[in-house]
Formats: sequence, C-alpha cells, structure tokens
Amino acid sequence: MRTRAAVLCAAAAVIAGSVTAAPARAARPAAPAPSAAVAGLAWKDCGTSDYPTLQCASLPVPLDHARPSGRRITLALSRVPHTAPASQGPLLVNPGGPGGSGLTLAGFVASALPRDVVARYDVIGFDPRGVGRSAPALDCVPGHFGPVRPDSLPATPALERANLDRARSFAAACGRKYADVLPYIDTVSTVRDMDLVRQALGAPRISYFGYSYGTYLGAVYAKLYPERVHRLVLDSIVDPTGVWYGDNLGQDHAFDDRHRALMAWIAEYDGVYGLGKDPARIEAAWYAMRAALAKDPAGGKVGASELEDTFIPGGYYDGYWPYLAEAFAAYVHHRDTGPLVKAYETFAAVDSSGDNGYSVYASVQCRDASWRRSWNRWSTDAWAVYGKAPFMVWNNTWYNAPCAFWPTGALRPVDVANRELPPALLFQATDDAATPYQGGVTAHRLLAGSSLVVEEGGGNHGITLSGNACLDGYLSAYLADGTVPRGTGTADAVCAKSPAPRPLKAKTASTASRGSTLHGLLGFRG
Repeated sequence: MRTRAAVLCAAAAVIAGSVTAAPARAARPAAPAPSAAVAGLAWKDCGTSDYPTLQCASLPVPLDHARPSGRRITLALSRVPHTAPASQGPLLVNPGGPGGSGLTLAGFVASALPRDVVARYDVIGFDPRGVGRSAPALDCVPGHFGPVRPDSLPATPALERANLDRARSFAAACGRKYADVLPYIDTVSTVRDMDLVRQALGAPRISYFGYSYGTYLGAVYAKLYPERVHRLVLDSIVDPTGVWYGDNLGQDHAFDDRHRALMAWIAEYDGVYGLGKDPARIEAAWYAMRAALAKDPAGGKVGASELEDTFIPGGYYDGYWPYLAEAFAAYVHHRDTGPLVKAYETFAAVDSSGDNGYSVYASVQCRDASWRRSWNRWSTDAWAVYGKAPFMVWNNTWYNAPCAFWPTGALRPVDVANRELPPALLFQATDDAATPYQGGVTAHRLLAGSSLVVEEGGGNHGITLSGNACLDGYLSAYLADGTVPRGTGTADAVCAKSPAPRPLKAKTASTASRGSTLHGLLGFRG
C-alpha cells in the first residue's frame, strides 16, 4: 500500500501482501501494438525547501496500450537534473506499493546519493497510473479505513460477516466508480508507461532503482525491455514466484517474527519501559492490551484493528520501536491512551493520500494475478497461519480480501527470469518481514549475472540510503560505473546490520533522520 500516515520523526515525511490462488503459470506478456508518438516534456520548477532543484512535468499515455490512439490518461513526473558535463541518462525511482507516489522520492534519492554519482543522472520520479497527481487518481471509498473498524480477528460469525461486507462493498464501489479504468491498472500497463517516459526523455536506455513492490515493477520492465536497461537496482525484493498468494503467507509469518523482535527489544530496556525482561510475558501483555481495546477503543479511535495498524509499521522499520514502546508502556502502566492515540494518528491513520494508495494497491494486486473466489479457502489458510503467527495474518487477509470479489478478470504473473540483462544489483536484509529473504535469493537466481548484497541480521524494509555505509558503498559504486561484487556463496557481499534503535531519551535527533525520511516515503504494506 501507500503511506497510511506521516512519519513521527521530524525529518520524515508493502510487498505487496495479498491472498490469491496458487499463481497461474507465469508468462512474458506479448508486445503491444506500437505506441503513438510521444511528445517531449515541459519541465517546470516545483522545488521544496528540502529538494529545491526538483522539477515537474506531465505525460499523456494511452489508457490501453493495445490502442495507442485511444483514450489518454496523464502521468505526473518529477526530476532532479544531472549537473555533470556528461550524463548516464535517466534513473527512474519507485517506492513500491503498488500505489506509492514517487515524486518526492526523486528528490530524496538525489540528495542521499554521493554528489559525484548523482551528478551524472537525471533522477526521475513518477506517480504510476492511478496514483497521486496522475489523472485519474483512484479513490474507491473515501474513509474506508476510518476508525473504529470491526475487530480483524473473526472470532464470531458476526465479525466475519462485518469484515466480509466491507471487502465486498469496497470491490463493488471500485467497479462502479472506475469500470472503464480498472482493466488497465496493473503492473504490465505501468511498465508500458515507463517505456513511454523513456521515450519522452529521449533516452535509448534507462536506469531503474526500486524498493519493495517496485522491485517486481523493475524486474518486469527488464523482462519486456532488456535492451533498454542501463542499470537495475532492486532493494527489498518481492519474490516474483509468489505473486501474490505465496508472498502474502510468507509475509504473515515474517511479521510475527518481527513483532516478537520488538518484544525482545522492549525486554532489553526494562529499566526504561518497565514491562519486564521476559519477551514472552511482554508479548502476552500486548495481546491483553489488544483484547481490552477490542472492547473499549482508546480515545474512541484505537480498537483492536487500529492497534494492529499502529504496530505493523514497526515491522517495516525499527526506528519506530521507541515510539511504539512508549505508547505500549503508558497504556499498560497507567491506562494512559494519549500516547497510543498519537502513535495511531502518526503511523496508521489513513488520509486521502492513503485512500488513493489503497485503491491503486487493490486494483493492481487484484488484476495482476488470479484470486480464489471461494471464501472458505481464504479462511482456511488464514486460520492455519494464525495458529503459528497470529500478529498480522487476519489484518492482512482483510486488507486483500476485496480481490475475492474484484470486478475485473485477472492477468497472469510475469516470469521475470532473464538472461539478457547487464549485471543487476540486488539488496536484501535477512530478517525483512515485508519482503522475506527468500525473495532476494530467488530474484538473484532468476536474473542471470546479478549480484546480491545481504544485510546480515537486518530487519528493516528498504535498506539502502538509510544510513548503512557498507550497503550504500556498493550502491554508489554500481551507479558510478557498473561495478558489482562477485562472491562464491548465495550472497555476493555481506554487510553488518544497522545499529538497533535506542529509547527516546538516549536518542539523538540525527540517529535515524535519513532512515525515517526514507521509510516515510516508502510507506507501509508496500
């Protein structure tokens, strides 16, 4: 999904989880009819105080790439121009989702890379079709995530019906509102758009840097247009063989592990939070808090489902742990709901941007692959995972449940296996929850000649340009001249994990500033 809230840290602004049938046999889509001529871009200044050199433009593209002379939609683009005398061409960046806006990400990437490296690229951000400032921008059901939602755990038939009704009504609303658009909101159509961006930039090849779902987007672009790829960087990699059912089930297990890692971190700082030194007892206290909030939501806003929403971001980025731990402790010790409500409003409350992001998320996920239409299969699978990994499974299941009722037909996932690319550079943390480690290993195997850099013991999602000098060194060298590490094992290079966070009183303002900024742009669930 796209951002569910602003980020708490002062400097700050998913894999795509899903539940589907076993994927249909992966395929490489046939090339469409030739696109209509693409006009050049009229760039205008749209700089901000953080990114003063940012420029913006728009590009009309066909709604249906098989009918290049038919209806047009508009893509919003951003750019930080190269400053060196010689350029390596455009570097397209994408934050994931699907449904994530990439306009500001261009400014962030340009500011975070070494000056001598970024000076040789035009860093290009874009809002994919349906997203943000692109038109039309989807919003199927404004306020769909407004509190207080039914408890995600369907412990009674009434709760199950309530959640099913929400999913069914969301899908129906999307079908009514965007019947003419939904058949063209998918990964392959976005990839076709990216190639029109390339043409509009006048570039024979592009470089690409994608996080999370953006790794699948980049791999699909490389599959369809391998001769048009200069550099390819994939960070926190979607398992392309699990689009999207298997990816979701693996994600549910991995998030449970990350939630328990948070409990263990809180136990290390018993002197600060006073919740004990036994992670299992702290976890039990968290589930007791959840049960209490299911009956009496904090501030009339944070029920059981909203509590899950609030803590799920901690699985993406451990820089949020100190804030979550303080809210947890305040509730347990004093029944003080203020910090919990503030954490919800900061990390989880969904604004209009989040409504848009979720609408695109569902539209792409439900269109990209076949989904079970029988709710019994969804329920059986979710309960099976719940018995082993209860933290996120039902929240995640309902998040994707509109796909059981989606009004459009489904495409087949793309087989991204590729032997025609120049060397690609892949980054993966071993304990990433949103895109578990195996996704990076699988992509490394499928993309012949690629190199895999692993953050050993790291659990964050989105690991480059987040303050780890080892990882960033490999990224910079690759973008500078194509240098990739070559190893003999599964990984071609291994970096030590970034330091764990410290409680707020021991934390300096600069400790997580770049990481929190990045994770605010990447958002959650995507």
